[in-house]
Amino acid sequence: MPPSSTTSPRPHFLVNSPVNGLAVAERRLDDPLASVICVHGALDRGGSFARLARRLNGFDVITYDRRGYQGSRDLAPVDLEHHIEDLQVLIEREALRQDVLLFGHSFGGVVTLGAAARQSSEVRLVVNYESPMAWVLPRERSRAPLSDDPRMEAEGFFRRVMSDRAWERLSEAQRESRRLDGPALLSDLTAVRQRVVPCDLRTFRVPFTYVYGDTPYYRTLSAELALLNPAIETLEITEADHAAHLKNSTQLAALIRQRWESLCASA
Repeated sequence: MPPSSTTSPRPHFLVNSPVNGLAVAERRLDDPLASVICVHGALDRGGSFARLARRLNGFDVITYDRRGYQGSRDLAPVDLEHHIEDLQVLIEREALRQDVLLFGHSFGGVVTLGAAARQSSEVRLVVNYESPMAWVLPRERSRAPLSDDPRMEAEGFFRRVMSDRAWERLSEAQRESRRLDGPALLSDLTAVRQRVVPCDLRTFRVPFTYVYGDTPYYRTLSAELALLNPAIETLEITEADHAAHLKNSTQLAALIRQRWESLCASA
């Protein structure tokens, strides 16, 4: 049985991760229901799931810095194919312990879909929040990077997504850390703009829930997904923006728990 409290211990980052060279954090329980592997989006890092992890009562939680980002920055290349292969390694490791669930935020959800499609027998559930799927629904405002300079693009992207004020609150070391993630960011943006297809959702066999907030594009995309494959469940979190993993972590954790319990009940 999961503990009765609403939060769990903060994940502990491994200094020298043995998992494919990736910087990995994991929160382990004595008797977990399953493992949830969280995959972050563009210009983000595994640590951004700390709030969500503390609220995922009863689950082991695995987070990591994707190839090219933060603690995994020295790994190359940073294309979508290698992100998928990295996640497959983590899935294989966790599947030896227990059932595996994937949670992807934004571009991280593109990675989860690619990995789950290839390892459908090892992934029990995929839940994604506002993942862009240009191969399903092109985004009218999708654009090429504003700069060929990865450092400038990283700063500009952070300012657009988070705000100028948020950027100014960062220390110079934190700003530099974000700028150094620029090459990985450019790779993510290029994959979205070029409509790279990680899998065929029409034949996707893993139970999949697509969650969205108040952004019109993602609301429209959710309707397209339901038409593309009626087995895909779509759910809305009201009054939530793109950073729901930070601002709406309690709701997201409850949703993941509910989807897992529903899946187990129907098995």
